[in-house]
Amino acid sequence: MEPTLVYDGDCAFCSSCVRFIERRISTPARLKAWQRLDLAALGLTADRCADAVQWVGVDGEVAAGPVAIARLLRQARGLSGHLVWRPAGAVLGTRPALALAWPAYRWVARNRHRLPGGTAACALPPPPETPTAPI
Repeated sequence: MEPTLVYDGDCAFCSSCVRFIERRISTPARLKAWQRLDLAALGLTADRCADAVQWVGVDGEVAAGPVAIARLLRQARGLSGHLVWRPAGAVLGTRPALALAWPAYRWVARNRHRLPGGTAACALPPPPETPTAPI
C-alpha cells in the first residue's frame, strides 16, 4: 500500500493546498479526496475525514491534522525534500510544535471558508448544541 494523504475534495482551500503540494513537494504519497475513496479499506470514516486531513502510512497507521502533514513532509524526496520539507516535517512532528500546530490547525479548519480559495462548501458544520437541563 502507498502512503496516502486524504483531504476534503469539496473544500477549495484544501484543494488549493493539495495543488501546492503537488507542484512543490516530491512525495511518494497519493493525495486523494476522501469523497472518492473506499474509506473503510483505509481504516477511516467520513466523520474523521471531514474533521481533519488524514495520513495513512504504508503500515496502515493513521494520523490526523498537523501530525498527518508532518508525516507527509517527512516523506519528501529530492533536493528540496532533504533540505526543506523533511526538516520542516521533523520539527512539526515534535511535541512543542504540535502543541502550537493543533490550535492553529483547528482555527484554519473552522475558518477555511473565509481564507483565499475557500468557499461556502468549506465551512464545517456547527458543533451540536448541548442540551440544557430543565429548570
